[in-house]
Amino acid sequence: MDPETARTARESLDLAFHMSNILDTGLDRHTLSVLIALCDLGLNPEALAAVVKELQREPPPSTPLSSSSSQVP
Repeated sequence: MDPETARTARESLDLAFHMSNILDTGLDRHTLSVLIALCDLGLNPEALAAVVKELQREPPPSTPLSSSSSQVP
């Protein structure tokens, strides 16, 4: 990638990330970059948005109990 193309891509991602923060999407820069790349590959942006919303709605995985309480003597 030539330097001008790289600079333009970085500026575009910076702008998209700034808009994402204004809209309080909760997306980090890397995740946003991946989503943009998937759209560039032809994935449906509305379908991606639905998946992201669903994943954000899921509770985080519960942590297992400490190993000392689960060991059998």
